[in-house]
Amino acid sequence: MRKPTSHLKTGLLAGAGTAAAITIALLSTGLTASAKPADRPAVNTLGDPQYGVCRGVDPRCYHDWGNFDASKGYRVLLYTRTAGPRHADLGPALGTGLNPTLTSANVVQNAMIKLGQENGFTVDWTEDVSQLASPNQLFKYNAVIFFSTSRDNLDLPAQTSLRQYMRGGGGFVGIHNAFGTEYNWPYYEGLLGGANYYDHGPEQTGTVKVVDRQDTSTRALPASWSFTDEWYNLVPFPSDVRFLATVDEKSLPNGAKGSMGDPGHGTFHPVAWCQYYDGGRSWVTTLGHDAKDFTDDATFAGATSFQKLIVGGIQSAMGAKPFCR
Repeated sequence: MRKPTSHLKTGLLAGAGTAAAITIALLSTGLTASAKPADRPAVNTLGDPQYGVCRGVDPRCYHDWGNFDASKGYRVLLYTRTAGPRHADLGPALGTGLNPTLTSANVVQNAMIKLGQENGFTVDWTEDVSQLASPNQLFKYNAVIFFSTSRDNLDLPAQTSLRQYMRGGGGFVGIHNAFGTEYNWPYYEGLLGGANYYDHGPEQTGTVKVVDRQDTSTRALPASWSFTDEWYNLVPFPSDVRFLATVDEKSLPNGAKGSMGDPGHGTFHPVAWCQYYDGGRSWVTTLGHDAKDFTDDATFAGATSFQKLIVGGIQSAMGAKPFCR
């Protein structure tokens, strides 16, 4: 979705003539979606609009450098390590290594494995940061998924590895409390669309509205659907991204005001968006709080739409389907 205030801010890659040319072209075309609540100017100017990278909705920011071979199938890495609050749907902390033993209480991990089996991609899972220690480890995966991770859960080798993976054309998917992760690392804030979690109100039912029906993640969804979540308020507000879905704050019985005073985002409260970032693809959503998200509509309204949303986001971030358009 493109809003009237569209403009693109692109990081210059120092000394790279090609990148500079791309930057000039993007600034002149205004291809990105950037909707900002008019009554929150202070919030709108927070964050680094460029993060030192090429970012936005123009595919020229993507690096197709031959690191992925679709003929070998699609595989993703699900990362759920928490270094702070832990969502109940993650279940008990996992053991070390890759694909450690799961219990029935590890709802997210079990559900994501099943969604992968049903939709043509393999899911490996871990909470062991050493599994992210080198770019070559990550290049085994068409996308890396952070699902309700929290706080500073990456060490320096993993941070470097994730950055190099993105620069090599990797895919990133951030779900729910991925927004409550690595607050003090500006690169990661940019990866989330120049946004971070600030607060939320009580879990409550609201109406999700699809604002861009052309995207792989949204085209199979109804125009609006009921869903129950925590409805994250974001500081900074996302910038230079393609917005895909919002929540109608008027549909929230308890309003959007959060526990630390954020009043909400008014008439445009995004819950899902995408962007190209530093050579890679990033698709993110603030939704995904409740374990019942992985049941069905008869059990939990909107569960099926939520699952379709994240599957489409994963497929597009992997490069299996068109991305962010």
